[in-house]
Amino acid sequence: MNENSIIDLHSDHYFMGEALRLAMKASEAGEVPVGAVVVRAGRIIARAYNQVELLKDATAHAEMLALTQAQQSVGDWRLTDCRIYVTKEPCAMCAGAIVHTRLETVLFGASDLKAGAAGGALNLLQFPTFNHRCPVVAGLRGEEARQLLKSFFAERRNGDKDAGDGPGT
Repeated sequence: MNENSIIDLHSDHYFMGEALRLAMKASEAGEVPVGAVVVRAGRIIARAYNQVELLKDATAHAEMLALTQAQQSVGDWRLTDCRIYVTKEPCAMCAGAIVHTRLETVLFGASDLKAGAAGGALNLLQFPTFNHRCPVVAGLRGEEARQLLKSFFAERRNGDKDAGDGPGT
């Protein structure tokens, strides 16, 4: 085995790969393909994908579900020593929850210039008057995440003229 074939199970690339696998699961379930994992001390402690349609809940974004799982795993609402890997830039709701849970770092794939709240349309994660500011790493495996979203919405537009990329994205 040479050094090029070794997979680093603690790398950002690996963890985003896990989020991308979850995003594919979301897509297969008819959900906007967004996946998220929360990592603490090099271990995934929470994993989720969008379930807005399944749960009939506008707040069931991948990030929100993963944060809830992570808080249960840690036994506290504070996630100061955790990182979240999410395939799409968090929206304002998710960014607000990330700030409130005091995550250490947010790493995301695809930017969202229309509604992203981690630097796309606005940046709530580093808002100067908030009590916590969260470092952001944008574009991690971004092309893969963009392609998942692009394919999902292209299928929706071709198969259902009423489908769009509105809430839940």
